[in-house]
Amino acid sequence: MLGSFNNLFGQKAPPKGGPLIPETPNPSPLQRRTGMENRQVYSKVFRWRLPDGQTQEPATVEIVGTFSHWKKIPLQRDGVLDAWHATVHHIPGNKTHHYMLLVDGKPAHDKNCDGLAIPHGPEEESYALLTDRGPRLFMLFAQTK
Repeated sequence: MLGSFNNLFGQKAPPKGGPLIPETPNPSPLQRRTGMENRQVYSKVFRWRLPDGQTQEPATVEIVGTFSHWKKIPLQRDGVLDAWHATVHHIPGNKTHHYMLLVDGKPAHDKNCDGLAIPHGPEEESYALLTDRGPRLFMLFAQTK
């Protein structure tokens, strides 16, 4: 009787013997190759200001990190805010990234970081900041909604 009732509304009767599990569609060939079907990304604004008491402006302020494959991204000077800033787009979400601010090519402290991390590998070690506990990089917790 249930089968004939479902046929009246154009629905199939549920299979016997197990829970009803919805079928997942097959990903497109492009999605299978790139793995982009569930990729979540976000944007982040990085800012840096001169430390208190310092008046000499640096020639360059840059950011490098796992989100840029350790390629330098220049920060732009904003005279109104008296700071340097850059917006980095397409940061892979739901993971922790390591990064470093470079002022005139040297590591500089970022008071807005999410924490400190131990560098892994020679590339990260080359950008590490020396602390009382040894070399460290900054952490960015890349969370998406």
